[in-house]
Amino acid sequence: MAERLSTGAEAASGLGAPAQQNGDAGGAARGEQPPGHPEPGGPGEEPVSGDAKQPSGNGERAPAAALGPGKRKKRRGAVGERVVPPPKKRRAGVSFGDEHFAETSYYFEGGLRKVRPYYFDFRTYCKGRWVGHSLLHVFGTEFRAQPLAYYEAAVRAGRLHLNEEPVQDLSIVLKDNDFLRNTVHRHEPPVTAEPIRLLAENEDVVVVDKPSSIPVHPCGRFRHNTVIFILGKEHQLKELHPLHRLDRLTSGVLMFAKTAAVSERIHEQVRDRQLEKEYVCRVVGEFPTEEVTCKEPILVVSYKVGVCRVDPQGKPCESVFQRLSYNGHSSVVRCRPLTGRTHQIRVHLQFLGHPILNDPIYNSAAWGPSRGRGGHIPKTDEELLRDLVAEHQAKQSLDVLDLCEGDLCPGAPDSTAPSSELSKDCLEEMAASSQKIDGAVEAAPRDLDGVPVTSEKATKMDVVNQETDPLCSECRRVPQDPSPQDLVMFLHALRYKGPDFEYCSPMPAWARDDWQEH
Repeated sequence: MAERLSTGAEAASGLGAPAQQNGDAGGAARGEQPPGHPEPGGPGEEPVSGDAKQPSGNGERAPAAALGPGKRKKRRGAVGERVVPPPKKRRAGVSFGDEHFAETSYYFEGGLRKVRPYYFDFRTYCKGRWVGHSLLHVFGTEFRAQPLAYYEAAVRAGRLHLNEEPVQDLSIVLKDNDFLRNTVHRHEPPVTAEPIRLLAENEDVVVVDKPSSIPVHPCGRFRHNTVIFILGKEHQLKELHPLHRLDRLTSGVLMFAKTAAVSERIHEQVRDRQLEKEYVCRVVGEFPTEEVTCKEPILVVSYKVGVCRVDPQGKPCESVFQRLSYNGHSSVVRCRPLTGRTHQIRVHLQFLGHPILNDPIYNSAAWGPSRGRGGHIPKTDEELLRDLVAEHQAKQSLDVLDLCEGDLCPGAPDSTAPSSELSKDCLEEMAASSQKIDGAVEAAPRDLDGVPVTSEKATKMDVVNQETDPLCSECRRVPQDPSPQDLVMFLHALRYKGPDFEYCSPMPAWARDDWQEH
């Protein structure tokens, strides 16, 4: 199926950032990794492909065989030709540290944890498919979440850099190994204000009780509102290695290794099926009293939106379910996934006709009258995605799909969103704002020694520590905050057990016998 929804970070930046796989217990990352990366040579950096080739003088690619093993052909530019510096070596094992945690701060409001907007550099090396094309072409074809007028204003404001030099003209043609840096004003969605509780800590691992709505690690639009950053900023727990995944909306036991060696040891136990996982959930209707095993294969419908369904062409998987209680309307069910496919528990429960009571995806009317029971979906994948996006767009809950308005590219047949092009008034305001920045730079502010400050320094001095930005479309929107209840899904990781460890979290309130639906 052709997918035309762009990634979340494209909307946030014009240069994308990795999107999180919204999986119960892991799974492949969503599609092709987008080109935004937090730190050069640091966490999440995209390494330059080992088989990248320099263009030859006649515009054709030089054959790989022409280079000896481990050698790279040196190439001198012709007179006046732009020379690209060699790529920086990746620093292996670098983790997030104090410099990253200090980018911004939290505040709490209405039961939500919020991040103050901040300036952030998205970085990427030139993709192979961009070589030979202008920046104008790349932004106009691949990063349509912002109009070209935005990028033109960003150039005038000194926010776009090529090989650490300010871009002067978007018509510049990209070359192999070009390094792009785009400074953006970044907004993050709110998450629950519930604290991350420490369940256990020793010399090998840290185990926490993850609240619903908080992603495990930076992904898509989330960076500081993630478990990794909250643990680093508020608990001084740094350089942790996640040992498994949980959906952003799933709560419960989450394990981190303190060293790479411990991480590899436990991952080996996972590969050898030595790890037992137990979840609890609340589902629609009266679940059977006897134990139910579901072995239906699961297929990913869309990596970008994060939707799966049962399909004979999917990957084999197995889940075991046992009802714990029934209150006349909904059932509490214990779940044991014997495999770790994306959304496995949620998809299997939907297939069985008992979706999780408040699952925003798999208990949605977008699946049709039977809501996917028995694998019956009376529409194409494209229609399903369109209807899911339309439903959450109407509810102003696109964050559930790890999307934002800017992801819905204008003219895309599977998008119901209006054009993400800014209005004429906004474009005029943007142009005026960039002219003000130009004027501020031309005024040549001076540092404490009376030396004129460079354009780049002047721009950064002018915008640093500001929570609003003249070029930022997010600053013009007034998004509706979700209620804390909207951020909870009734799926909880109750217990993780290995050959030499076992960690449990308390039963959530919605799973208790005396819980009442409101």
